Amino acid sequence: MKQVLQSLKNGKTEIAEVPAPLVSSSTLLISTKKTLISAGTEKMLVDFGKSNYFQKAKKQPDKLKAVIDKIKTDGLQPTIETVLNKLDQPIPMGYCNVGKVREVGSNVQGFSIGDRVVSNGNHAEVVKVSKNLCAKIPDNVTDDQASFTIIGAIALQGIRLIKPTLGEAIVVTGLGLIGLITIQLLKASGCRVLGIDYDQKKLSLAKKFGAEVVDLSKVSDPLKSAENFSRGFGVDGVIITASTDSNLPIHQAANMLRKRGRIILVGVAGMNMSRDDFYKKEISFQVSSSYGPGRYDPNYEEKGHDYPLAFVRWTEQRNFEAILDMISMGNLNLDPLISHSYEISEALDAYKVIFEERESTLGVLINYSKNIDSNHKNINTTRFNKSSTIEENNNTCVVGFIGSGNYASSVLIPAFRSSGAILNTVSSNNGVSGFYVGRKYRFSKTTTDNNQIFSDERNNAVVIATRHNTHSDLIINALNSNKNIFVEKPLCITMKELENIKRNYEGNSILMVGFNRRFSPHVKKIKSLISGMSGPKSMVITVNAGFIPEDHWTQDPEIGGGRIIGEACHFIDLLRYIADSKIIEYKKISIDSKTEDTVSIQIKFHNGSIGTIHYFSNGSKTFPKERLDVFVDGKVLQLDNFRKLKGFGFSNFKRMNLFRQNKGQQECVEAFVRAIENNTDSPISFEEIYEVSKIAIELSS
Repeated sequence: MKQVLQSLKNGKTEIAEVPAPLVSSSTLLISTKKTLISAGTEKMLVDFGKSNYFQKAKKQPDKLKAVIDKIKTDGLQPTIETVLNKLDQPIPMGYCNVGKVREVGSNVQGFSIGDRVVSNGNHAEVVKVSKNLCAKIPDNVTDDQASFTIIGAIALQGIRLIKPTLGEAIVVTGLGLIGLITIQLLKASGCRVLGIDYDQKKLSLAKKFGAEVVDLSKVSDPLKSAENFSRGFGVDGVIITASTDSNLPIHQAANMLRKRGRIILVGVAGMNMSRDDFYKKEISFQVSSSYGPGRYDPNYEEKGHDYPLAFVRWTEQRNFEAILDMISMGNLNLDPLISHSYEISEALDAYKVIFEERESTLGVLINYSKNIDSNHKNINTTRFNKSSTIEENNNTCVVGFIGSGNYASSVLIPAFRSSGAILNTVSSNNGVSGFYVGRKYRFSKTTTDNNQIFSDERNNAVVIATRHNTHSDLIINALNSNKNIFVEKPLCITMKELENIKRNYEGNSILMVGFNRRFSPHVKKIKSLISGMSGPKSMVITVNAGFIPEDHWTQDPEIGGGRIIGEACHFIDLLRYIADSKIIEYKKISIDSKTEDTVSIQIKFHNGSIGTIHYFSNGSKTFPKERLDVFVDGKVLQLDNFRKLKGFGFSNFKRMNLFRQNKGQQECVEAFVRAIENNTDSPISFEEIYEVSKIAIELSS
């Protein structure tokens, strides 16, 4: 299917052939009829992409600090690679979609196939959208009109926050689509409105909608106009819908207001505010969050859990419905806001009109007039023109990748490619990331249907790099398809899943978890140095894990399983490997029993060795992330962040330093690929994987 993608690296916009997504339990699959380009938001993305690296850093000072901290701990080259990989990944454009429901998820009620709906879906022929981000379109509302719903909800949320009352004087700064809809909604609320902008066409429309206006191309200071408009009292509120880096809109807004007036920032403006502007008048200032309550809440948007209407009257979805009702009743005049219309195949021309600013633009529509089902035999797969340079035989590792997120695209896929594996198929949830890595790393095809990987006889290996709660089912499917399996940690997140994997694993194929640290050159050196020592080892691992919010998916026990299962399992495996003995005792002490991401884990091994894992989330980002100390037979080995290894008490070893951090990811993948090629046992035995996984799960309970 066709989809509009944007590069943050160079600002290039493209129409790509991306595999269509599959419906999931709490989503709708929608065949798109119309989308509306949000000129303000999308222009910001394009401008950011076209800016140089210095300008990008200047626009995101918080991320610049994170980059500097990473350089201090991980080194310059790995940091550069991480940043460039992140910027290189395209993002889908658009969030104003009108279409017809083609499939309904199993947990979705209130929608049926064939319903006309609005959603925040992208510029794509088929979109998958959460049920709480969709709303049915009334019969008397056209597709063109409905395409303004999401923009209208942004305007409506700003109005809900400013809480206008009948007769109040409100200023709207910035008369783009959101500003012009804001004016109409304020007029419908019984307010007097003053609109401010430079553009003559937009000012003319604002007058048509009943507002008084200030033309900034003729009046440099709108304060006098606002004073006259407010009859000398100061306006009651200002809604800023402009998009600018300047601090001036907020400064001017504060000076326009009466005492205890209100400012709502819906758009973008410089935030270097003067305390005096606000202090003397006790002015209220608030930033509006997109479409309303529920925005950025994964429980609402991803899991589909609605807020009770009695407690949260206006959610995102209910704001969509309110805008559609306003259109249906004739209270919003949207037809004059449409300035251009293009087919999806002409989308790049639409962006040229907006971003080259040759003429005044407002609502630019993209039409999807062709029936995608009649044009595509398999809309869930995109094939690439690829010629492999690797000679394939029966023992060649041919890989199907399930999951193409940041770690897969930046670490695992390059590691498999450089290890000589043939990259055949990559599967992703929504298609975009799979398309990106498929094209970049020269896969044969990309899909959104995992079954195509399992059924493809060419694939003799499956790599699973998805969210943790999906691992178990994917492993079972891969085992039943007689595939070798490399699963990025963890193996699974519950005891029930672990026992199910154990029952299905017959040892006929390789099942390996990406416990890469045991393959690190430093750890291999540690093993060689202590191999002849008979005494038990005392080991301490300190992990400066860093803070992750409670609402992040990795912290969700049903999705990520928590950080002990999701990441601390790495270090349980590392101690198990160095001790070279079964674990017989283990316990934990944690600060926060809810998330358990600041915890000490104590382990005892059958050979008398002991180990402690200090997995802490409450440290500084400037401190190195990982450190390992091994005490044995009067000697000590100290590994600092997988870059520097020091020996104390050794006559033949002092240090081993690497130019860059190496946690063994490449070596781990190579061991898996060589095992397939040479038809040998798994580099990590299933017994050890089961043991470590079981302990991680039990420590999390």
